[in-house]
Amino acid sequence: MGQVYIVGTCDTKGDELNFAKAEVERAGVPAVLVDVSTRGNSAGADISAATVAGFHPGGERAVLGLDDRGAAVTAMGVALRHFLLSRDDVAGVLGLGGSGNTAIVTAAMRALPVGLPKLMVSTVASGNVAPYVGPCDIAMMYAVADVAGLNAISRKVIGNAAHAIAGMVRLPVAEAPSDKPAVGLTMFGVTTPCITRIRELIDGTHECFVFHATGTGGQSLEKLVDSGLITSVIDITTTEVADFLCGGVLACTDDRFGAVIRTRVPYVGSVGAIDMVNFGARDSVPEKFSDRLFHIHNPQVTLMRTTPAENRAIGEWIVERINRMEGPVRFLLPLRGVSAIDAEGQPFHDAEADAALFAAIHGGWNRAPNRKLIEVDAHINEPAFAAEAVRQFQSIV
Repeated sequence: MGQVYIVGTCDTKGDELNFAKAEVERAGVPAVLVDVSTRGNSAGADISAATVAGFHPGGERAVLGLDDRGAAVTAMGVALRHFLLSRDDVAGVLGLGGSGNTAIVTAAMRALPVGLPKLMVSTVASGNVAPYVGPCDIAMMYAVADVAGLNAISRKVIGNAAHAIAGMVRLPVAEAPSDKPAVGLTMFGVTTPCITRIRELIDGTHECFVFHATGTGGQSLEKLVDSGLITSVIDITTTEVADFLCGGVLACTDDRFGAVIRTRVPYVGSVGAIDMVNFGARDSVPEKFSDRLFHIHNPQVTLMRTTPAENRAIGEWIVERINRMEGPVRFLLPLRGVSAIDAEGQPFHDAEADAALFAAIHGGWNRAPNRKLIEVDAHINEPAFAAEAVRQFQSIV
């Protein structure tokens, strides 16, 4: 069964952590208490803060005793990540604490495989938890009362959390019976016809997982690739790169395409929705973009057309990462438009901007036996483009 790792700062949350451990064990699941106090006072812990800190690449001294609390918290998160990844008996992780401990524990949780139970009881769980959860399946439970002593409220909340993590460990979800390999696809509203057609064409041979290209969606796809749960990728919609480079709200991280580089899984990619940068309501768009071309997708979503110069930079950024892929790669350029509103006659149609994007990719492409750059004389949402993407996919998987 393994053990539930209960993680927190024993110097300030010792009673609460020990109560959680006792409740997990009362539910019939082994538990171990891990201290991540940045001052190193580990009374009552099964695994001391010094032990965890020793897993930091810079050693214990890079974590403990730092005068800057923010730096210490960040360093302990790194150390905890390395510590948990070194263990072979982690059946689940339960964290308790405020903002500092939440930052430490969730930084480590995000490195763990999708599907392994992760539950964080936190005083910040009722606000914006995206920085803590990221692309992972971390469950956040609001502490209600501060994690600062046991009382009628904290005992109930912590006890429920302990029983929840114990239940996840004791009753694992059975694997779905499927002999189809898993493929991840990226989609946006403006590339939906393409992805729908691709799914129809490969559904008989592959189990399709579609990710909405909202920044977190791309990160979730790559998290599953890194975890080995997705073994090939059809990355038609790379629009998150446009937001990342141009200041939009649905941005990827600098590690976009990193999982494919690391794992060498078969990869088919394209430039879907690179014609747009995403913002919220129209009045949320930064003033510096006031003279740009916009399209109001809905009252909460405003799209900004990318310029030739931006498309050139986006193409250069993408192709540099494609060149690092050592697995089988096919990258397709839809010459008649990259999104539903980039087709001829549509509001974002801009042949010059598209040409700058394609030229940047062509200009930066390093030829290699494993990689092919393919031009398709079709719009991205035309059946011919989907058919070519599937044909190239089938040639490499």
